[in-house]
Amino acid sequence: MTPLFTAPRSFLDLPAGLPGPGCRAAILGVPFDCGTHPFRVGARQGPDAVREQSPLVRRFHPSLADLDILAAMRVVDCGNVALTPGRIEDALPRIEAAAGEILDRGAVPVGIGGDGSISLALMRAAGRRHPGMVALHVDSHTDAYAYTAEDKFNAATQFTHAAEEGVVDAARSWHVGVRGFTMVEGVIGQTTGLGFRVVTIETLVQRGFAQCMAEFREHLGGRPLYLCWDMDVFDPSVAPGVCTPAWGGLTAREGITLIRTLTGMNIVAMDFNTVSPPQDVNGMAASLCAHMIMEGMVLLARQCGMVG
Repeated sequence: MTPLFTAPRSFLDLPAGLPGPGCRAAILGVPFDCGTHPFRVGARQGPDAVREQSPLVRRFHPSLADLDILAAMRVVDCGNVALTPGRIEDALPRIEAAAGEILDRGAVPVGIGGDGSISLALMRAAGRRHPGMVALHVDSHTDAYAYTAEDKFNAATQFTHAAEEGVVDAARSWHVGVRGFTMVEGVIGQTTGLGFRVVTIETLVQRGFAQCMAEFREHLGGRPLYLCWDMDVFDPSVAPGVCTPAWGGLTAREGITLIRTLTGMNIVAMDFNTVSPPQDVNGMAASLCAHMIMEGMVLLARQCGMVG
């Protein structure tokens, strides 16, 4: 396995190490960002910031799963992938190898980014072990932009590569929560041209979370699912510390409601990305990200039949 650095602390004080027998999920920190944003570099610090805020979440939720689901699923924290931020062509295979080891041990990798570029390596690892995998990308941006030979891999092209490489079934995959201004024209057309469906924040709110996700469930058709949750889908008022904030996003309550509509889907891997601590305020984005990870753990516990 790609060597892992020891993190300053584990997520919610989980046991540190690789997945063992009976382990259903494993935290994997991916401290990488491309380092090319004009003034918001810092998502490489995200995994440790989320871990630092994680004790505020607590382990029990009486209305969802009134038991220690982390203990029941024997969740571990594998630490951080050993890599050099900014060197993406070196980092991607390291991230993929680390996630692949977790998958081969029978656990669901739960990645903590890092910027959105990390999702490509994680999707590669999961998609190669789960043919026909579908992606649900919750984000204010599609991250399926066109690329050039000089700038092929970055935090806006990971879903372009995932579609072109066939590690996800683009025709069944959705980008949900898209909104705001963009730096280039034709973003939606570029994304749909790859086969993806785009659900804007306006459509999501107008039609309702439950109805939209019920339709997605039909398109999913029981296929393996990769869940990618970019924290900038939230409004900057509740998650200020992200790489590319966009006003008009989800409230914390709306985001929690949305992720709970995914109950019963076959999630084989997930990541939560784009927390950027240098721009965060009192750890708000990191704390909310830790909560969303626990919401994801509840989904996995239900998927395993451990809670109703």
